[in-house]
Order: sequence, then structure tokens, then C-alpha cells
Amino acid sequence: MTPCSIPREEELLNHKEVYVRLYETGFLIAPNLSDEEAESLIGQMADIISQKKGRMIKQEKWGKRKLAYPIKRFNEAGYVFFTYESGADVPLELGRRFRNMETVLRHLTLQKDQRENVRNKKKARRAASKAEATAAEPSAEKSPATETGSTGEANG
Repeated sequence: MTPCSIPREEELLNHKEVYVRLYETGFLIAPNLSDEEAESLIGQMADIISQKKGRMIKQEKWGKRKLAYPIKRFNEAGYVFFTYESGADVPLELGRRFRNMETVLRHLTLQKDQRENVRNKKKARRAASKAEATAAEPSAEKSPATETGSTGEANG
């Protein structure tokens, strides 16, 4: 391709690769919403993930909880957490929609480290192998030689 030529469509597709990453998004819903309205809002946000070809891993609804400090004059809010795999466009779209809604008090999206689970599994394996090794060692009975003092004389 020369600098002045127009790139073909297949060259553009190869240029932009989609990286699938693990994200966690938490958001607070205003407590003045009815349960049906809150469920429809959560459903809309979950649909965005599937529309953008993401995969929902876990959806947690903690319910209404007391806030540490008032946000927009509310002392409590409904807590919702999504864990999903997607490209970078999904968290951006969710954040854009959250900012445009008055019913969402706060939101935060974190990119989770997928290797974190591997580290935890390795630690668990090491701890299990150490436990097996200590259980496999025969218990040493006390012999009379171990009861002697540093001078070799028996304590008495």
C-alpha cells in the first residue's frame, strides 16, 4: 500500500484487533425507583453488554444499602455489580449511558486482571502440598537423648 492510496476494507479489519478483557462495573441506583423500574434499568444495561458482543459472567444485586455519605441528597442506594468479558467499547458505552441517567448516582468500571485467579490457584496448590508434606512426615517420638542438657548430663 502506498502512502497516497486508500486502504482496502480487509486491511482496516486486520489493523483493528478486538481484545477481550475482563471488566467489573458497579453502579448505584437511586432508592426512589420502584422495583420494576430498577429491574428494567438493570436489564437495559445487561442488554448493552450482549448487544456489543460481550459475555456476562456474573450479575450481583446487593439491594438497598446505607451510603457512607449522602449522594445527591440520598442516604441509601441500590447496589448492582456486573462482571463481564468484552472489548473496550462496552465499558465506554455503559459509562456514557450512566452519565446521561439521573437515576444512576455513581458508577465505576474496573479492568480485572485475569492472571489474578491463576496466582490464587497456585497459592492454594502450594498450601495443599505443604499440608500433605507435613501430614506425611512421621511424628518423631521423644528419645532420652533429646532430654539431656547442653553438657550432656541428664536434667533432674
